[in-house]
Amino acid sequence: MNPIESYVDELEADLRGPARIKARMIREIRDGLADTLDARLEAGLPPEAAARDAVREFGTPAEVAPSCQRELTVAQTRHTAFALLVTVPVLLGCWRLAWTIGRDQGIPPSQTAQLLAAIAGTAAVMGCAALLITRRLSVPDGLPIVMAWTGTAASIAMPLTTIAVATALPLADNWPLLLIIAAGTLAAHSALANSAKTCRECAAQAW
Repeated sequence: MNPIESYVDELEADLRGPARIKARMIREIRDGLADTLDARLEAGLPPEAAARDAVREFGTPAEVAPSCQRELTVAQTRHTAFALLVTVPVLLGCWRLAWTIGRDQGIPPSQTAQLLAAIAGTAAVMGCAALLITRRLSVPDGLPIVMAWTGTAASIAMPLTTIAVATALPLADNWPLLLIIAAGTLAAHSALANSAKTCRECAAQAW
């Protein structure tokens, strides 16, 4: 196999992070290697020697990967924080609507549901803080793993809150609303849980 393609494939396999940003990073590295290869070919080196020389100049994948992974980890941290800010407020609004309807029907809000919703809400606040922090050039080493577990906690609280809300309300009178909340919870849980999982993997490799 072409040394440049082998190099890029090995580096790509070692990296974790947002797919779009990772793809852009790999593309830029491949383009850089191609430019170096062209320069070596113009200098008169044979193709195989030129490719090996281009790869050697870039450094081994093990040498290049840490800086790439750190950048991807910061990006994934922001991705998870943004996922919290997008999903949690919508579900909080849905849960509040369900509690309002429940009170109108003489059913008080479940304390368990309120506690779980508070956990999700706190996670969203932490997500907002993480977005602000990651705008800095220097990101605290512990932030990615904190954000990863914050996202995980919120993703667990989401379905549990919805279950607590759904079991407290009469299904016959409220099934359209509960169906909408359940569908939204499933989508939000899936997106946030996957993002948090990737964030944990990134943090494990970068720090």
